[in-house]
Amino acid sequence: MVRKLSDPSLIREYATAFDFDNIFSSASFDALELYEMKQGEVLWEKNDTLDHLYFLVDGKIKIYTSSAEGKGLILRFKNPLAVIGDVEYVKGTDVFHTVEAVTDGHLMKIPFARLRQEEKENTAFLHFLLEVITHKFYTEAHASTLNMLYNTDVRLASYLLSLTDDGKGSLFHEEMRPETLKETAEVIGTSYRHLNRVLRDFEDEGILEKHRGIIKITDINALRNKAEGNIYE
Repeated sequence: MVRKLSDPSLIREYATAFDFDNIFSSASFDALELYEMKQGEVLWEKNDTLDHLYFLVDGKIKIYTSSAEGKGLILRFKNPLAVIGDVEYVKGTDVFHTVEAVTDGHLMKIPFARLRQEEKENTAFLHFLLEVITHKFYTEAHASTLNMLYNTDVRLASYLLSLTDDGKGSLFHEEMRPETLKETAEVIGTSYRHLNRVLRDFEDEGILEKHRGIIKITDINALRNKAEGNIYE
């Protein structure tokens, strides 16, 4: 699970970058804590209980849901500043989707109890929260539908592009190993057999190559073109 970091200067750096001074009261600001996440960590699972509001300030996460049969479906990849726990804070519900770290990174958190005590009449915070929730419902309400409207090659290209560390061409990624291809097929909504056909097409087109069980992206620009702007971000 995420590990706490005691680094006041880094906390201040992130807080300044994301304008936290103008969102939170001084009492809430002082309660902010910094945590480290590692690539591949499952940060929260469906039905977990949250008692903090979390902010992704560095790195990338993926948010996905699971069917009754246990099959996953990607909803979104998130970059800073992503907020986790906003709906849970407002509605008092448990976690609805699984959240996993795609890269190493940092999260900041603040207790729900502090927010209820200090921010319930803070218009800057309430406006921030409204914007976050509105954007989340707008994007995620359309995510599954949009996912099915695009061809498998677009979905796969978007998925691979999102798995790069910065979206600019990281070459190797543990999650691209062949033993995870069945999971990849599930989360992008296709069959394992069809996924392999599309991977072979990408290889023939010079977009990627397979070497010793690892997929290597060889033409990041061609991958971006296939992704049509990246439907998952």
